[in-house]
Amino acid sequence: MRLRFLSAISASGALLLSSCNMAPTYHRPSPRVAHDYPADTGVPAGQEVSHHVPDLGWEDFFTDPRLKALIELALKNNRDLAAQMAAVMSERGQYQVQNAALFPTISAGGMANYVGPSDTAGFSFAPGQGRQISTLRFYQTSIGFSSYEIDLWGRIRNMTRAQKEQTLSTAENLRNLWITTISQVAGTYIQWLADRKLLDLAQKTAQSRQETWRLSKLAYDHDELDALTLAQVESQLEQARSDEQRQSRAVADDEHALTLLVGTSLPADLPPPAPMGKQTLISDLPAGLPSDLLEQRPDIMAAEHLLLGANASLGAARAAFFPRVTLTSNEGTSALQFRRLFTRLAETWGVSPNISIPLLTWGMNQGNLRTARAHLQQSTAQYQKAIQSAFREVSDALTARQTYSSQAKHMAALEARSQKAFDLAQMRYHAGIDNYLTTLVQERQLYQAQQDHIMVEAARFQNMVTLYRALGGGWSRKSK
Repeated sequence: MRLRFLSAISASGALLLSSCNMAPTYHRPSPRVAHDYPADTGVPAGQEVSHHVPDLGWEDFFTDPRLKALIELALKNNRDLAAQMAAVMSERGQYQVQNAALFPTISAGGMANYVGPSDTAGFSFAPGQGRQISTLRFYQTSIGFSSYEIDLWGRIRNMTRAQKEQTLSTAENLRNLWITTISQVAGTYIQWLADRKLLDLAQKTAQSRQETWRLSKLAYDHDELDALTLAQVESQLEQARSDEQRQSRAVADDEHALTLLVGTSLPADLPPPAPMGKQTLISDLPAGLPSDLLEQRPDIMAAEHLLLGANASLGAARAAFFPRVTLTSNEGTSALQFRRLFTRLAETWGVSPNISIPLLTWGMNQGNLRTARAHLQQSTAQYQKAIQSAFREVSDALTARQTYSSQAKHMAALEARSQKAFDLAQMRYHAGIDNYLTTLVQERQLYQAQQDHIMVEAARFQNMVTLYRALGGGWSRKSK
């Protein structure tokens, strides 16, 4: 009995393995981007780089203890990450459900059927006839499967492949969100450091101008300073006080943004921050080749998984035009007496193959095929767009790296020149050569140069984080 049942399973398995696949052969589309980035990578020819970006985990790249603690909190408590993780688990469940259709669902059962005469009240029988009507008993056990489709044309396999690729795409989206969250925390943290420096500059400037106003007021009271100059000193002081409040607000906003990214309130025992510019391990990154992005960027890999899924869906739509073969098989026992249910003579078995040929579907299969082809074309375009967007993002980051580095040098020189001009203006004022207006103008230019220098430095360090993310960094094996 068991041999017959297992033979039916083996036959269906053999047919499944020998079936064909209607999905088109997959060829990775051309990325349609240049072979080189438009900007120089900044790494001298022949110089070996000790770090490969995708292999450099965020724990190794970021060295600021406070920043690392914030990233750890974000990866643990960020609500977007939690939602995406749940989406991955949901897709895995859907894949498990779809994959089960490749195999017959085997079930076992038993039944007992009792059939007896209806109520005889109100009826008359011949003497002894009522005793001759007895209850009919029937017992049965069975194990088997029903309506199992033998996947001759790969319809179910392609549907399973499509769901698998959807699951993998969702997992890549999780990895992309992971990397994005890390870069957002790092970028916001660097902005927080910059705003703290700007706040400190505004406070020191306000204190300096407060002292200048005090001395100017004394000079005005003794008729040693005119009202116009005093008003100009007061305007400078109010500007510094306004900047102080503005930067206080910016620091608070940065802390609120960090709290949102971290997903919980910021602990009071966080390590002290490292000086701005000491957040990363290295000061430069190799750009690699544009083709490297295909294996590094999770958004590109997610788009390719969707493309592979669309390719499989087209195969499933093609297979719908061909006949479907289903198989029902079972074995068991049946007897009129329970004590004979498990005897050799009570054994039963059955195999019921069925074939269904689609003759007239009123355009349903044609519509599904047309939809699958359009979806494949759409997925191809989206995949190529993802590559082009990544290529542009890296190119922009490389260009920004060059310009920020040069701009930071010019801003440092400008601040030094402005400081020297301010010092000379003060000397000329105290020597009685110039009026105080020249000193005020030079002080304003110095203050603006100091602010711009801090903002350019912050943008340069944030660009390093952006380039690290754009090149596919931010994910390490031990973080998985």
